[in-house]
Amino acid sequence: MGKNKKYTIIKSFRKSCSITVERDGTVTIRAPFFMSEKKINKIIEERKEWIEKAQKRIANRTERLNSLTPITSDEIDSLKATAKPIIEKKVRFFADEMGVKYGKITIRNQKTRYGSCTAKGNLNFNCLIMLMPEEIIDYVIVHELCHIKEMNHSHRFWKEVESILPDYKERRKWLKQNGNILIERMVKGQNL
Repeated sequence: MGKNKKYTIIKSFRKSCSITVERDGTVTIRAPFFMSEKKINKIIEERKEWIEKAQKRIANRTERLNSLTPITSDEIDSLKATAKPIIEKKVRFFADEMGVKYGKITIRNQKTRYGSCTAKGNLNFNCLIMLMPEEIIDYVIVHELCHIKEMNHSHRFWKEVESILPDYKERRKWLKQNGNILIERMVKGQNL
């Protein structure tokens, strides 16, 4: 392992070179033992623009995270209690509309997902969805109920979602653009 100014170079038994921008903005280059430093520097130079963009994205994310108001453990507990009856009512409504049967409903505070569906039809929802607009809550619920019919994200799955929520693409876009901010606020609150 070596240092090259702003980069950490790790040589190992591999066939190709890879570049990773870590969560703290540092850059790690993994290269084969036989690759010369000159060749590694050439690859770094060729990927310089990509590296700088990735570092800027990480810096912006860090800045945004630092400006977020954390969600405390007490707030999480309150969200869980509030979520259960609301989500259960919405699941019943959409399940009846879709003609599907589901198992147990669980409310959690997950760090990576807003909902999930098991092979047995048990549904798990992130309590943070209660901080989202109602149409997004509905989208998460419908998405998971559709997994009871299609346990994948195939074309048939998305057609099923669309049959219930014709505007699902806009809802999905909102979730992709805004959802992880809530998770970041929760993580920040847990790290206090």
